[in-house]
Amino acid sequence: MAHGERELPWDQDNHPGSPELSDQHHAPAGGTARGTSTVLDGRTSLDDRYGRSADTRRRGKLLAVVIAVAIAVVFAVWVIWAGPGQTTHGLDTDDVGYEVLSDHSVVVHTQVAVDPGTSVQCAVQALDKSYTIVGWRVVTLPAEEQRDRSISTQVNTTTRAVTGLIHSCWVP
Repeated sequence: MAHGERELPWDQDNHPGSPELSDQHHAPAGGTARGTSTVLDGRTSLDDRYGRSADTRRRGKLLAVVIAVAIAVVFAVWVIWAGPGQTTHGLDTDDVGYEVLSDHSVVVHTQVAVDPGTSVQCAVQALDKSYTIVGWRVVTLPAEEQRDRSISTQVNTTTRAVTGLIHSCWVP
């Protein structure tokens, strides 16, 4: 190198296998390699090397227990909310058909099955050719002794309907 020139880091011979890199990766046992503060010998455990201790293991176990308890509590709350108190009373509906009476009226024929002695409410809807709701009516079916009931519901519409059907039924 000429007088006054400085050696730049990329001018050094630091390719794999060069003495500088070899010394850093293969320091003698008990010594200190250039660029490292301490050399780990064979007696050092992995826990010490990676900063693990009994405290960190204990925290990990505690975190796992807390997460498991939280999941159990959420599941228990869901079971209580959606569980035995929520019954469908054997409620089932089938659309049988419909009749378009005019541009402003349609009759919807439906079969409803529910446990005897249970009253039901159903939302009946009429749709136009673009499947827009053009008529809607809620019908109440009183409690009866038979399970199956056939109902025909007239629904007034704002424009001509092309179909009519049960939207949903529920036990009030």
